[in-house]
Amino acid sequence: MRVLLQRVTAGSVQVDGEVTGEINSGFVALVGVTHSDSEAEAEKLANKTANLRVFSDSDGKMNRSLMDVAGGVLVVSQFTLYADARKGRRPSYIQAAQPDIAEPLVRRFAECLAQAGVQQVAHGVFGALMQVAIHNDGPVTIMLDSDHL
Repeated sequence: MRVLLQRVTAGSVQVDGEVTGEINSGFVALVGVTHSDSEAEAEKLANKTANLRVFSDSDGKMNRSLMDVAGGVLVVSQFTLYADARKGRRPSYIQAAQPDIAEPLVRRFAECLAQAGVQQVAHGVFGALMQVAIHNDGPVTIMLDSDHL
């Protein structure tokens, strides 16, 4: 499982012109799932996300977590995190899990964030064509991969 975290001052998702999820400060979490992933990876990455210290303290150092700043998370499924563009000009997505595997794990990731105490957890719409607005803060972008935790 991969989660690309972007620290934001605001983030939102629209589907067919309607806002389906939005947050103020916190993370936009782009979540990709591969075939071998399970709830254990979703839980581990949610815990890491909630406690990752990349928000500024009073001295301007990245020393505070999402929990410390009462930030939100906008969770957006992103199968293209498993794109393989090593050959040719069209990426392969064979490492991305099929929707019947990926959707419940993206949902589980979001549930685990809420269980960890994240005040606001918003969602995109799995499988939909989404327009995602990301107002990067910093910018700070961190890639988490369950294979490397």
